Amino acid sequence: MQVVILAAGRGTRMLPLTENRPKPLLKIANKTILEHNLEQLEGLVDEIIIIINYKKEMIQELLGDCYKNIKIKYVKQKETLGTGNALETASELLEDKFLVMCGDDLYFKEDLQKVVLKDQCILLKESKTPENFGVVLTENGFVAGLEEKPNNPKSNLVNTGLYLLNKNIFGIKLDKTKRGEFELTDYIKEISRLEFIIADNWFPLTYPWNLLDANEFILKKIEKKIDGTVEENCHIGKNVRIGEGSIVKSGAYIENNVIIGKNCKIGPNCYIRGSTSIGDGCHVGNGVEIKNCIFFENSNAPHLNYIGDSIIGSNSNLGGGTIIANLRHDNKNILVNIKDKLINTKRRKFGAIVGEGVKTGAGTLIYPGRKIMGGCFTKPKEIVTKDISECKL
Repeated sequence: MQVVILAAGRGTRMLPLTENRPKPLLKIANKTILEHNLEQLEGLVDEIIIIINYKKEMIQELLGDCYKNIKIKYVKQKETLGTGNALETASELLEDKFLVMCGDDLYFKEDLQKVVLKDQCILLKESKTPENFGVVLTENGFVAGLEEKPNNPKSNLVNTGLYLLNKNIFGIKLDKTKRGEFELTDYIKEISRLEFIIADNWFPLTYPWNLLDANEFILKKIEKKIDGTVEENCHIGKNVRIGEGSIVKSGAYIENNVIIGKNCKIGPNCYIRGSTSIGDGCHVGNGVEIKNCIFFENSNAPHLNYIGDSIIGSNSNLGGGTIIANLRHDNKNILVNIKDKLINTKRRKFGAIVGEGVKTGAGTLIYPGRKIMGGCFTKPKEIVTKDISECKL
């Protein structure tokens, strides 16, 4: 069986994390979203077709032309004209039945195994906020209708963007939407007797804080494995992985559900709390506390830092005493500015989204829910109350 993975988009809602990498290459538990999904496909497909555009060379360089004996082909979507257009660009390579999945959501093998047994099928998931998704109506075991982000949803079942389809769908002519795009769901609406499976697990990765949700879920399932060096007088919790070439120095306290990559320097005397991923080549130094965070590769929190519920892009350095606050005094949910609109994270605790190559001055204080774009810096003792999109001396 073949699978088409839609991975052409940039993911502007994920900025600044997608300034210099495509969204499918964002990392959760030290693994890209794309690699996680490819692992779930092992044993189910024999050819992978990836639709690419933004930063396409990064995806091709990471995966090459084969993934664990599964052949990979790449198709460039010349213009980003919607998911329907993206799928159509692969039509000449498709044979009969095939899977389609979003390259920037997280899926799991247990659900995929059920989908591939059907004729034509859509993967659904129960949601507490169906109004934020495409809502699917069902009747007698088949799909009865789709509504895109309705104000008053008639169902709590939402579309995960994963389908099992037949090549004959390309006989359906798509019309442009008001946004000037061709939507994949317009194909789906024309399929009669479309079956469905309700997923046990699925993570729509729309906003940066969704990465933290998925990271927490995956880290609870990892097994303890210590490939690095751990000095005496350290506490290493359950479900902790420490990569080859990494050293954990005396006095480090690492709670359960933590992953530390290769060639990292951890400690001495630091506190890494649960649901934290530290990428390859990172440094977490003396007097540092990190809680529920994702650090991309080669980033540092070397001296007397507190970083809570945050995502730190690659090659960034948090100056001595930098604090990233994650809680409002009034205990209200944290709001984040996404595309000039304040979005409720639905999280009482959320820190900062720090881009690639950021440097903070000593004693910087960053308010909850702030974004710092890649390459920016702060002055010593600066208080960051607004997003930083450019730097001035």
